[in-house]
Amino acid sequence: MNRALLPLVAALLLAAPAALAWTPTGEATATLAAGRPWVSVTVDPAGEAALIRAAIDIPAPPEQVWAAMIDCRNARAMVSNVASCKILSRGASWDIREHVTQGGALIPAIRNVFRSDYEPYRRIRFHRVDGDLKAMNGEWGLIPLNGGRGTRVTYENHLSVRILAPAALVRAGLRKDTPKVLENLRRIVTGG
Repeated sequence: MNRALLPLVAALLLAAPAALAWTPTGEATATLAAGRPWVSVTVDPAGEAALIRAAIDIPAPPEQVWAAMIDCRNARAMVSNVASCKILSRGASWDIREHVTQGGALIPAIRNVFRSDYEPYRRIRFHRVDGDLKAMNGEWGLIPLNGGRGTRVTYENHLSVRILAPAALVRAGLRKDTPKVLENLRRIVTGG
């Protein structure tokens, strides 16, 4: 490639919107078409983290789904064990939030501080900045369906926790709880 073109190519790549990291296909698409959330929890090939991929179709426009997702008041209704959600700082297209979960007999309360970078009505990228988790890095995607009357919400997260529990048990818990989070989001957005 001509060296004179490299700055132009780099500028175009940086200016172009990034594609979603993951898009449902095959079995996931069939599950979504049946009105159910789809979830996969596997071992992240790059390490000991769990790789969570999930999706749900919501019969509401992306703007409505977006508003529900970024409203801290909905965190407790979306994730049943979240005890509090606080926005610690924010900018024009980002914020840093703190979620604290309720502890239980086997799992302690967990404090999670993460930064979210926002591309309104399209994507929320997030990553751990502090707290009790070892790793958390991922994104939510919003894909318009039916001419914008519906939204396919996708979720991908590389997650590793610091608790004394077998990794297989943690992954089983994520497989059980992630569909509930997606269904709770759909219920919040649609009011039912």
